[in-house]
Amino acid sequence: MTTWYTADTHFGHENVLRFCDRPFSSVEKMDAVLIANMCERIREDDDLWIIGDFAFGPRSKDAEYLRSVFDQLPGARKHLVVGNHDREPTLSLPWDTVSPFFELRDGPLKQLNTLCHLPMITWNHARRGALQMFGHVHDNWLGSRNSVNLGVDVWDFAPVQFDDVAARAKDLPKNLHWDEVEPK
Repeated sequence: MTTWYTADTHFGHENVLRFCDRPFSSVEKMDAVLIANMCERIREDDDLWIIGDFAFGPRSKDAEYLRSVFDQLPGARKHLVVGNHDREPTLSLPWDTVSPFFELRDGPLKQLNTLCHLPMITWNHARRGALQMFGHVHDNWLGSRNSVNLGVDVWDFAPVQFDDVAARAKDLPKNLHWDEVEPK
C-alpha cells in the first residue's frame, strides 16, 4: 500500500484554467488529465489524500457530477482534508475520512506529518522533522524547507508520494520566520 497526496484539483472549475494558467483547452480536458494522472500512479490498495479544494464553481453544487468524478478516483481509500472551497455536496461524498486537519505517519521514519489545506508556520512535531503538506496557494508559492505545497499546479497535475515531497522540501528555502516561532 502506498499513500498519495494532491491538492487543489478544482474539478469542474472553469475559471481556474485562467486564474492559474492551467494548460487545458477546457475544464473537461483538465478533469480528464487529472483523473488519468491519478490512475497512472495510484493502485488498487493505495490511499489517496486530497488536501482541499476537490471541486469548485457551479459544477461543485451538482451532486451527480461530483459523484461521477469521485467514482473515477483510484485507490482503496480516499480522504479529504477540507479546503476553503469544499462545500456540502463535496463533503457528502463517500470519503473514508473528512477532516479540516489531519496528522498522518508517513515516510521512512514514519514521522507524524501534518495535512492542512492552508499553509502553516508551525505544527505538531515540526522540530522533530515532521513536514506540513498544504494546498490553497496554487502556483504562487512552493513552500519552505518543512512546509510543502502539494497543489496540482506545482506537481505537473499529478499526485505525489512522501519521498517526492521530502525531496522537494530539501531544495526549498528555510522559512524566514522559523526561528521566531520555533526557537531552539
